[in-house]
Amino acid sequence: MKKLYINKVLGAFFFSAAMLGMTACNDKLDELPDNRTDVNSPEKIAQLLTSGYPESSPAEICELYGDNFVDNNVCVPGAHKDADAKFQEEAYKWEDIRNYSTGDDDTPYQVWEAYYKGIAVCNHAIDAMKKMSDDPARDIRLSAYWGEAHVLRAYLHFVLVNVFAESYQDDAANEEHKGIPYVTKSETVVNVDYSSNEFLHNIKDTYALIEKDIVEGIDLIKDAAYSVPAYHFNKRAANAFAARFYLFTRQYEKALFYADEALKVSTLRNWAILNTNTIETCLRGYNDETLTCNYLIQSTYSTQDRMLSACRYAINDGNASWGVESTKDVIYESGPCWSNRLPAFNGKLYKWRSGSEYGTWLFRVYEYFEYSDKIAGIGWVHMLYQPLTADETILVRAEAKLYLDDNAGAISDLSQWAASHQAPNPLTLTRIKNFYAGKNATKYAGDINPDKMGFEKILADDDLSVLYCILHFRRVETHYEGLRWFDIKRYGINIRHVYRNALDLNATADELRYDDPRRVFQIPTNVINAGYPATDRTPLIKDANDESIQNPTLVTD
Repeated sequence: MKKLYINKVLGAFFFSAAMLGMTACNDKLDELPDNRTDVNSPEKIAQLLTSGYPESSPAEICELYGDNFVDNNVCVPGAHKDADAKFQEEAYKWEDIRNYSTGDDDTPYQVWEAYYKGIAVCNHAIDAMKKMSDDPARDIRLSAYWGEAHVLRAYLHFVLVNVFAESYQDDAANEEHKGIPYVTKSETVVNVDYSSNEFLHNIKDTYALIEKDIVEGIDLIKDAAYSVPAYHFNKRAANAFAARFYLFTRQYEKALFYADEALKVSTLRNWAILNTNTIETCLRGYNDETLTCNYLIQSTYSTQDRMLSACRYAINDGNASWGVESTKDVIYESGPCWSNRLPAFNGKLYKWRSGSEYGTWLFRVYEYFEYSDKIAGIGWVHMLYQPLTADETILVRAEAKLYLDDNAGAISDLSQWAASHQAPNPLTLTRIKNFYAGKNATKYAGDINPDKMGFEKILADDDLSVLYCILHFRRVETHYEGLRWFDIKRYGINIRHVYRNALDLNATADELRYDDPRRVFQIPTNVINAGYPATDRTPLIKDANDESIQNPTLVTD
């Protein structure tokens, strides 16, 4: 497993002092060791920006926080599994995750460090371009990289604010809730006061700065600037990210515009042609960087596959006696225009522990292993994520259309998604209404509370049924990638976890409501120690007379 040993609170000093050699302590250090340390050409800007794409992802912790995984100690009779790593158990219990810095990938610490490292790279690239040109945005040599640096910086902050802050709500809440440090300049000193007003942005200001960077960069992106566009913010990826940003901020006309821009030059994934001879061939076909559906591919150091193989947390059947719904049914099986199993997943699902019920997993979490020493059998664990795809973007567009009173257009987009996943029946409004009636709405889409989350428009009747379908399809499309957690936050979806530690006789049930402060991941300890205020995650005082609020309770057979 690869680790980032960066002690700086945001990781930026590592790049300003150690990587780029921009500052020095004496005459000897003032002498550049070779021409790679001085970023003074478009080629070097391009090379530098390549290192700005993070090698970590919040996918695993977000999945553990959400409603896709179940605890197999609850669902499998006689199971007594420990988590693969302690932080996974803490995440599933919605506890503060300790500051794991050198022993585990996929932790909040690693996400914070990796994403702010990427932001530091963007800032250094922007500063270098300013030194090379009076107007980089209009300089034909630099404009594409100027655009990439700003869009990438916006995206990295967008992910961080959705993990480490409250979700976007109404104006009053956005002004009240703390955002994240939005860093727009390179650091040239060791000690920076991150508790100053320069960095203590609220949600409103954080999102305004994200939008400013998107607007600055998006029209400058040029695919021709990259040898492999899928590993950079190419045109499709930039437009898809803008569509997601504007959907989350409820600017639906802009979300529709950018989704259209992304989708007009791409097709949805063709699940029918994925070769299932081996997991490896299926994975190669899925991660093919030439596919127009793969807008952005992110290579990470992740052990999510190994977390699943440890068999503690997984997509699995439920346990009716302890009130746990089957997530296997929700993700892989029933839907409004298919039954038994979504055909796209046939031949592509696997079980841990043959003959047992320790969970079901899709091939795309299968790891790549990079040997540093084949004889010793050691190396680094990789996983590829697709944080921006055509298949997710068409669901963004469907949601935007729905809020713009285009119910038929939303269903048309949902139909395209279902057809690409080989659903055998046409998707109709009648099928949608019938499937998401009654308890199925909560089971598949979730117990949503848009009225509590500042939504200006509250959908009802047919439109509400279509929204359930969109949220269900997004849950299926993005599982293992963590985006379901973002939907849980922005729609105020109440969720419930039931967990049983190894060898415990009984289980514990806990509920995370729309207003629970534990929905925000705690800032890493090293950041708090550097002066940035900790997040208050103290659960709200619960009124025992309010039956809609449940304290953690012991569950017995």
